[in-house]
Amino acid sequence: MLNRREFLAAGAGAAASLGRERKPNVIVILLDDMGSHDLGCQGATDVKTPNIDSLAAGGARFTNWYSNAPMCAPARAALMTGRYPVRCGMPQNGMSLPVREQTIPALLKPAGYTTGLVGKWHLGSTPETAPNSRGFDYFYGFHSGCVDFYSHRYYWGEPRVVNYHDLWRNRTEIFEDGQYLTERLTQEAVGFIQANRSQPFFLYLAYNAVHYPMHAPRKYVERFPGLEPERRMYAAMLAAADDGVGEVLRTLDRGGIRDNTLVIFSADNGATTEARAGLSQQAATAGRNAPYRGFKFSLFDGGMHVPAVFHWPGVIQPGQVVRETAMTADLLPTICTAAGVPLPAGRTIDGRDALPLMTAGAKSQHPDVFWGSDKQQAVRRGRWKLVVNGAVYDGTPEGRKPLGGDDAMFLSDLEEDPGETRNLRRKHPELVDELATAISRWQEAVTKD
Repeated sequence: MLNRREFLAAGAGAAASLGRERKPNVIVILLDDMGSHDLGCQGATDVKTPNIDSLAAGGARFTNWYSNAPMCAPARAALMTGRYPVRCGMPQNGMSLPVREQTIPALLKPAGYTTGLVGKWHLGSTPETAPNSRGFDYFYGFHSGCVDFYSHRYYWGEPRVVNYHDLWRNRTEIFEDGQYLTERLTQEAVGFIQANRSQPFFLYLAYNAVHYPMHAPRKYVERFPGLEPERRMYAAMLAAADDGVGEVLRTLDRGGIRDNTLVIFSADNGATTEARAGLSQQAATAGRNAPYRGFKFSLFDGGMHVPAVFHWPGVIQPGQVVRETAMTADLLPTICTAAGVPLPAGRTIDGRDALPLMTAGAKSQHPDVFWGSDKQQAVRRGRWKLVVNGAVYDGTPEGRKPLGGDDAMFLSDLEEDPGETRNLRRKHPELVDELATAISRWQEAVTKD
């Protein structure tokens, strides 16, 4: 691990080698509950994502990128802090990011960056945990885990929480009833870029597509006449977000700042089978994680093996496919390196700078990647992955229960079996013991920090 002095020196050296007088802009685009392979560049043929695909063609696409959690809020906490969700106090949904945690925008602001969040926050709604208190100069979006795309209300807490309106500009509640939120998020992102194109900026564009409720205007639905209804609506929602990505890229081109902008695209977790994400009161079937096993909430790969694309003309060579293991927490140190900003002092940063994986053919800096979610635990080490008390969350009542018997300790060789279909526990008992011990030690370490 680099110390802070070495990290700064590395960042300064990278900036000098690029010959750039101005710090780069950074845009992070995140989609919500998206299937692991529901992009053209990931092999999908029935949905259309030409703009995201163009990012991948012009940059680097990761095939072993992992979210640090199989659900929304913990994944976003890892993105913002560079730390495992358990370490930064966000192991589950329904919590607020502790005020002690430092975020990407808070680190960039002292370096002259203007910072903006457009879209879903899900890390707190109180005055001290809302986006404008966490480093964002500008916020347009919502605080909760999801909202209706037209009324912008949160309907999913009853009976515990009465439904409420949740659309804000900075700290002021605003009302834009009837306007499709995906399109509004794109418009706000474009406006932020245009307003700040003459200075370095950081934009976190967190679309709520393709998270439920399943809403899209007819013009998007009509692009996919041959699909069954659930998949058709899902494809329409994804197309609206992809159109937004295209408009963001065109705005960068029109402003003459595309070459000086690092654009990062990813998703918070895999597709869900929650009935509220379907159209028939049954388990949702639209999002696809195959060949990975499991869905949102699962620590099998379908829950958190997600796409990731990095695009930075002149720095990241186009057409790359990176197979090294990396994770969402890597975004903070990667962005700090690009911006020449030091990592936060006095805390463990679990992420690592991912730029060398794309610019120097470096190997992964993660000998192990860990997850903890409720009773589930997992670790990936190279080709091997151990899942303890794993549940698949396939939409059936049984799918919510941890696997039992031998499968309570499920060892997979991901190079031979990316779908985690064969349990090799009995074939490699020493490795299982070694990985289970590593999980225990990790769990003890992260809960103390």
